[in-house]
Amino acid sequence: MQVIPAIDFKDGKVVNLKQGQLDQSTTYSDDPVGMADHWVAQGAERLHLVDLDGAFEGKPVNRDAIARIAANHPDLTIQLGGGIRSAEVIEAYLAAGVDYLIIGTRAVEEPEFVGAMCKQFPGHIIVGLDGLHGMVAKKGWTEVTDVSVKSLAMLFEADGIEAIVYTDIGKDGMMGGINLHATRDLADSVRVPVIASGGVTDLSDIKALLDEEKRVYGGISGVITGRAIYEGTLDLAEAIALCRA
Repeated sequence: MQVIPAIDFKDGKVVNLKQGQLDQSTTYSDDPVGMADHWVAQGAERLHLVDLDGAFEGKPVNRDAIARIAANHPDLTIQLGGGIRSAEVIEAYLAAGVDYLIIGTRAVEEPEFVGAMCKQFPGHIIVGLDGLHGMVAKKGWTEVTDVSVKSLAMLFEADGIEAIVYTDIGKDGMMGGINLHATRDLADSVRVPVIASGGVTDLSDIKALLDEEKRVYGGISGVITGRAIYEGTLDLAEAIALCRA
């Protein structure tokens, strides 16, 4: 299981939102590229980048900074979400060095788009399912649908997606512990790996996920952490060492 630092872009800065609310934003750096360098120096082998501006506008906004991160670290695995809503955007980001594109809102609104992108860009598509009380949210978490996370995940697994990033909105940015039950339930329902997100606070969350990693059907291949590593309640290097051990 990989520990994956998150870098959320907004207005050219590194931020973190509580439960996806723009008015609950904390800024951690004015230099997203430098922040990527920092996490790589701590041992990160994979980064989770989110273009929050792109998520709300429906198109890429921070493409230049993302491309610089990829160029600076050619051996780094990069997964990117936020405004990924067309084949042209996916193609451009792959050309810029991004490894995986996370389809969120359009996956909910137009599920067949996921299958089409998996065929056009095999091995590069991840679906991001953001849930609140088990139901899928979209458009930068501003709308909660009446579709369950589990049912949508089961729909996409046959399309050839590489993984599912599952974020519990109620936990995200709150540092109140990960929703282990919901993550385990989802990972046990699909064959594709699940990357957990939302609520990571300290090393106990990493240990809990590691305990579940091999018990579930599809597996928990990674965990994304944001506020915890920025606030210092989780030491990234220590967490990575634990997973490697």
